[in-house]
Amino acid sequence: MVSLLRVIKFSFQDIGRNLGMSFMTVFILVLMLLSINTLWSVDVLTSEAVKLVKDQVNVSIYFNAVASDKDVTEIKTYLGSFPEVIDVNLQTREQVLASFQERHKLSPEVLQALQELGSNPFGPTVVVKTREPKDYKKIIEAISVPEYKDLIEAKSFDEHQDAIDNIQNITNRIEKMGMGLAVLFAIISFLIIFNTIRVAIQTHRMEISIKRLVGASSWFIRGPYLIESLVFTFTSMIVLVIVLFVSLRFVDPYLSVVFPNGFSLTNYYNSHILYVFGLQTLAVLVLTVVSSALAMRKQLKV
Repeated sequence: MVSLLRVIKFSFQDIGRNLGMSFMTVFILVLMLLSINTLWSVDVLTSEAVKLVKDQVNVSIYFNAVASDKDVTEIKTYLGSFPEVIDVNLQTREQVLASFQERHKLSPEVLQALQELGSNPFGPTVVVKTREPKDYKKIIEAISVPEYKDLIEAKSFDEHQDAIDNIQNITNRIEKMGMGLAVLFAIISFLIIFNTIRVAIQTHRMEISIKRLVGASSWFIRGPYLIESLVFTFTSMIVLVIVLFVSLRFVDPYLSVVFPNGFSLTNYYNSHILYVFGLQTLAVLVLTVVSSALAMRKQLKV
């Protein structure tokens, strides 16, 4: 226990003696982690945006006014039997009429013309939603048969595949740029940690020689430098969490405008905090320990 406390003491002394290098190491590690979290956030936002666009895709089937309720119900049931379909919503003649009147409430001439007809000219409408946009082709083919020709007046397919492709293309570009920055900062972090440990060993070469002469263990000599790696790792993660959540407080209000479903990056990170930051802590720990170990292997023969 006393030996461990002394190892920790020596590690913090080394950090204090090389404060500039230690600060630069943590700074670069934080930049690397911010790049990684930017990529992570972009990927999450892309998935949410694509999901939002997909939710707006549907097929609307407009029936003739003469179509009987029995025929409409049979077609609705038939469409609902497809495994690709997740929802089939039937709008009655009265609902379609009310919706039309609401849309044109500021156009009295349109409402006047409708009133002059003396009856409801609209037929029912069935709105179909599928799991994936590509599934709508199957639905359209299913109702484009001769037996339904006299019942169905029109079909409307609101396809948003172009919007989905554009979102994914922009995301791919951002991810490539972010990945390049993350790799660059990882390399810089590796070199800085390597040199920080190397300088610390060279500075204390005489002290290390004395420790060897008095029979100090390999752990006692190498331990302080491994502890430094742990300090760099956890300090950078603490700084990252603070900077990230402060930044998200400014980002989330803008996201609420884009995502009407109330999506929030802060809520996402809170609900995935162990997975996200646990994985990143492990990655940084591997980077710092490996770079420290290589520096010690080169400088120490213990």
